[in-house]
Amino acid sequence: MESRRSALKLTALGALAAGGSATARTLPRATVPAARCATATDAAPQWRRGIEGQRIADLGDGRFLNPVLSGDYPDPSVLKDGDDYYMTHSSFDSAPGLLIWHSRDLVNWRPLGPALAKPLGTVFAVDIAKHDGRYFIYIPFMKAPWSPDLPSFANTYVIHAPSMAGPWSDPIDLKIGGLIDPGHVVGEDGHRYLFFNDGKRVRLTPDGLATAGPVEDAYKAWHYPDDWITEAFSPEGPKLFRRGDWFYLVNAVGGTSGPPTGHMIVAARSRSIHGPWENCPHNPIQRTRSRDEMWWSRGHATCVEGPGGQWVMVYHGYEAGFTTLGRQTLVEPIEWTADGWFRAVGGDLSQPLPKPKGAAVPHGMPHSDDFASSRLGTLWNLYNSAPAEAARVAIGNGALALQARGKGPSDGTVVTQQVGDRAYEVTVEVELEGGAQGGLLLLFDDRLFLGMGIDGSRMVSYRGGKASYWPEPAPAVRKMHMRIVNQDQIVTMYYSLDGKAWTRHGVRSEVSGYNANTVDNLLSLRPALFASGPNGRVLFRNFRYRALA
Repeated sequence: MESRRSALKLTALGALAAGGSATARTLPRATVPAARCATATDAAPQWRRGIEGQRIADLGDGRFLNPVLSGDYPDPSVLKDGDDYYMTHSSFDSAPGLLIWHSRDLVNWRPLGPALAKPLGTVFAVDIAKHDGRYFIYIPFMKAPWSPDLPSFANTYVIHAPSMAGPWSDPIDLKIGGLIDPGHVVGEDGHRYLFFNDGKRVRLTPDGLATAGPVEDAYKAWHYPDDWITEAFSPEGPKLFRRGDWFYLVNAVGGTSGPPTGHMIVAARSRSIHGPWENCPHNPIQRTRSRDEMWWSRGHATCVEGPGGQWVMVYHGYEAGFTTLGRQTLVEPIEWTADGWFRAVGGDLSQPLPKPKGAAVPHGMPHSDDFASSRLGTLWNLYNSAPAEAARVAIGNGALALQARGKGPSDGTVVTQQVGDRAYEVTVEVELEGGAQGGLLLLFDDRLFLGMGIDGSRMVSYRGGKASYWPEPAPAVRKMHMRIVNQDQIVTMYYSLDGKAWTRHGVRSEVSGYNANTVDNLLSLRPALFASGPNGRVLFRNFRYRALA
């Protein structure tokens, strides 16, 4: 870990030494040529553009182009409920957490809202289930610095609701420690079970709100040849379903980051939930075989029957050249073979695929915000904070107000939002009250971020997760407009006193290294607002997002 952090510091210092001085000028629009996408073909992918120019998967001609959810939406768990599909993802250190998405064609998704108002720890991969007309989400909470009451490094809880729109219960402790990635299934015996990583299983009570037996060994995941280049074996993410006389168990192995050829999807089946489990003869079902492919580290799949009976796998992957965007949600068709197994048939996922037949819901949401009402949990999330810290955030009447704490972005009050475009700009107006410092960032985590903040006497520049030595000659003011442009991994910052005449910050940054393999954290580089200092608060107004060509 320390060697990775040291290497990042040397890279940042070298890049800073090449920077120039700040110059007043009109903000140039997207002039940097787009980086060529690494794909298995010569044709670069072309997405349709939606709200604010955001890329969308539905091409409008009966085809779609992955990802279906661009940005950091990993470990998808999908529930088919009649003609409706619901999905959520690992929300990690975001609060509120577990944003629920709704679709009718598995390509267009609209956000419903968060299911988890007050996370008890870092939220890893969950599973959605419906049983006897009620909805359940099984959640592993990982012990975080702000969650000292959790007894184990991993702790499984459950929440439930009468509908996917809620209201959701408070988390109920299942008293299962040390395991992650629960997968719910009902056996041929009528009992409910949770399967976990590393081949473990536990039986649940009929109401699904407690265990009805001990944790036991249940299966052994398929192991790839030892000479394959992976991160680690890491059998995880069991997702189970029943089709005909067979139960199918779909696993991820190979490690979710690390080498791009590591993560993969494997399957097994049994006629009984109690086994024995037979490994699929053509494992892995899907795997990135070369770094020249567009999608890396593909895994953690949910198999689901789509509209018209077309089955698909929904899983995550990193976009080659843009791992800063995190693990994005992909959909790939599968076909059933005569002997009762399934195969991936999407081929080169850098190319369009036939869209499932279901009706399209309005896709996505605006990332701009005038703060007339709260979108906390849907657009914005409080980062890396205990549930009680939500009181530090107030939204309404045209402003987002963050109460100050800490000495900077690493320990301050921080809110973030996910983005999924290769190039974009974000702009916001910042006003200080009391002894607060605040500003605009691109944040990976509390150790790795860049951006700018003001404290009323000077501008502090951040890069590599710390304050830079660069003395940006910005005016000493308590109100400022800030803009960050991320143009294909090159970040340029600007500031203005009136929102019209902009000054370019003296330092540009190359940010492709702001990714999971740098700091060993499964997150993404995303816009963030922060407030720090001994007292006071920071007001943010007129946040604007625009995707760039």
